[in-house]
Amino acid sequence: MVLKSEPFFIKALQMKKLDFDERDLRSLRVFCSVAQAGGFSAAENDLYMSKASISRHIRDVEMRLGVRLCERGPTGFKLTPEGVVALKLATNALRTLERIRPEIDAVHGLLSGCLSIGIGEHTILQTASKFPDALARMRAVAPDVVPEISVMTFAELNQALKDHRVDIAIRGKYSNDGEFNYLPLFLETHKMYAAKPLKKNVSSKLPLVYRSHPYVHNALESGKYSRGPEAAGLEATGVLIATGCYQGLLPTHYAELLEKRCVIHIQTGSPTYVHPICAVTDASLPLTHRAKVFLNILKDLHPMT
Repeated sequence: MVLKSEPFFIKALQMKKLDFDERDLRSLRVFCSVAQAGGFSAAENDLYMSKASISRHIRDVEMRLGVRLCERGPTGFKLTPEGVVALKLATNALRTLERIRPEIDAVHGLLSGCLSIGIGEHTILQTASKFPDALARMRAVAPDVVPEISVMTFAELNQALKDHRVDIAIRGKYSNDGEFNYLPLFLETHKMYAAKPLKKNVSSKLPLVYRSHPYVHNALESGKYSRGPEAAGLEATGVLIATGCYQGLLPTHYAELLEKRCVIHIQTGSPTYVHPICAVTDASLPLTHRAKVFLNILKDLHPMT
């Protein structure tokens, strides 16, 4: 169904701009689901609705706002600039509504709801990490809280915090800023690795495997390294290092495990990066009771805090 061929509907969009009320919540949820799924067809199974019903809900939201939120037709589904803004605000609003019942339950001493946690790759491989123990203790003290764990890159974790898609992110702290609150848990060290030891004067000649990470950016900005192929995560970085054609930055705890499978070595003259792994929360958003309890558990289990 192509909206561009419906002048009457377009005129109605321009004329009708109404505030949302409780009857529009269902349509907002449908819009968010469709946008996150990437189209009507992809959302049908998730919503258990027909395309016609989905289209009607989207139209209702567009009528309320007086703007088109998405383009849909033979060329595919795409959010308009207005749709991008609406999705972010609607998602935050709906998540706020979902907080009401669990927070009221917490007043009466009952912790419930979803605790969404984003973690970096190989978080539990760090011997200092007590993350699984913390989840087990949370289960014991708050059995009605359901953990939702997602593995993400550094950039994805930041965006998930800003979009309020996760309550807590477990990641490194690389700079001081007021955007997030940090609870230090343990230290992590990164070094430069290659498949065979190289002398200092030739080590920088191997291309550096690129992944979106602050330390990789720092190394490249130093001018001592040339950018090599891009790797999506530590596994891909390790594979490229093992070829002997590239060098790459790895957490030492992960490299020690990789050394049991591949012959890799710390580069001569390798830079050393050390930072705390933290439980990170959005400073602009009040913590839920269940998030506060879990942070206290993490604090209790990690001696660094």
